[in-house]
Amino acid sequence: MKTLTLLRHAKSGWDDPALSDFERPLNARGRGAARAMGRALRALGLGWDRILASPAARVTETIDGLEESYGALDPVYDESVYLASLDTLLALVRATDDAHARLLIVGHNPGMERLALLLSRGGPLHDELALKYPTGALAEIAFPIDHWRDVAESGGTLARFLRPRDLE
Repeated sequence: MKTLTLLRHAKSGWDDPALSDFERPLNARGRGAARAMGRALRALGLGWDRILASPAARVTETIDGLEESYGALDPVYDESVYLASLDTLLALVRATDDAHARLLIVGHNPGMERLALLLSRGGPLHDELALKYPTGALAEIAFPIDHWRDVAESGGTLARFLRPRDLE
């Protein structure tokens, strides 16, 4: 069994036009959402043995917010996750060492949403995700496989879809 968790960064700000997209920070709402998601993930007992993350400011700040209420995480910041396409994200998943059973990727849309929809089968959670994968949202997909290379289209079950607004 392999579990893939996809977390979209929290809400970012557009207040400073001098900043590049890569440098855009979280806004106050995003910082609060990241802390709230961290509390929820800790309460649910979620954990990962491999974390890949975009090095963009809004992702690193999301992880900082998670850590404030979840506890220490040990992400590997990978440039290829920044604004990654569906194909790039899928390749990263399939290249994961099989010693890792639970993979978390923290990144950006539209790649995160497309990957979650591609890999999970239909159902009520899938339908909710298809409507909108908002900032700060988490999708957890369970696969009945032993090797990450075997992750396939519609091969997983969307076990959890959690949005910051669900915690309010």
